[in-house]
Amino acid sequence: MFNDKTILITGGTGSFGKACVRRLLDAYQPRKVIIFSRDEFKQWEMAQAFEARDVRDRLRFFLGDVRDKERLCRAFHGVDYVIHAAALKQVPAAEYNPTECIKTNIDGAQNVINVAADRGVAKVVALSTDKACNPVNLYGATKLCSDKLFVAANGFVARDETRFSVVRYGNVVGSRGSVIPFFLQQRTTGELTITDPRMTRFWITLEQGVDFVLGCFERMVGGEVFVPKLPSMNIMDLAAAIGPECRTRVVGIRPGEKIHEVMISRDDARNTRELDDCYVICPDNRYLAPRFAGFGGRPVDPEFEYNSGTNPQWMSVDALRAMLETCVEA
Repeated sequence: MFNDKTILITGGTGSFGKACVRRLLDAYQPRKVIIFSRDEFKQWEMAQAFEARDVRDRLRFFLGDVRDKERLCRAFHGVDYVIHAAALKQVPAAEYNPTECIKTNIDGAQNVINVAADRGVAKVVALSTDKACNPVNLYGATKLCSDKLFVAANGFVARDETRFSVVRYGNVVGSRGSVIPFFLQQRTTGELTITDPRMTRFWITLEQGVDFVLGCFERMVGGEVFVPKLPSMNIMDLAAAIGPECRTRVVGIRPGEKIHEVMISRDDARNTRELDDCYVICPDNRYLAPRFAGFGGRPVDPEFEYNSGTNPQWMSVDALRAMLETCVEA
């Protein structure tokens, strides 16, 4: 479905954006892939990385900020599909700079929605996070609000025009700011700092995330939240995989953190369907319900909760070590 189409990625110079561009150019024949982001140096670096490939006629870089609706309006001209990956996502920074996080993650999301609808974009998929479910920090709260905006947007656009959906997944192996690069840096000192030995997280590789997002474009009908089935890992197992020879020191949980993450709450269970590879949270909106009549899947138990601590699928130390060897440059 991406052949001869124009795809725009907001926040496209990030880890996800770069991997997604590679996949789009390798697996499809898009008319154009547009990188929309605000950092000119990162755009230059990304352009250099693709310089050796014969893709310059299909790759475009557009400086801009999702806070700037006028700039988005210019960038979305002729765009078929949008992947909204732009966000301020560092939890401590969001706690200290709440208004800046709100402007990007909430106001920026609404700008993307309005401009996509006005420009006649066919489909928009917004990237979410496990922290958006039952949020305890500002970043999670802004992403929950963003999720709600994208779901609700399906109700005010024309019936057969722009469709909006959300993809929510867990921690990405080796992504910028994650615990893996931090542990790799600490490994040289012989000591790894642990916030809480009980801590668990959902785990996904960057390539898995890209494949899942692109696959959701194929099956989305508009208004749903896609949640992939992922394994959980324990922070102590991760420490053992990265630095088996290192000692560990417990430093205490940070502000805005949870012991376990939840991607589907019990309150969402009544609207959730299970497919072979994922769960789908359907909108609690009677006007959108007819879209899901033939969607498939089976209802989950009314008491279901998708929690990283009670998840039946776990990664062992050996499995974590094997994943790290393929996903992270040690």
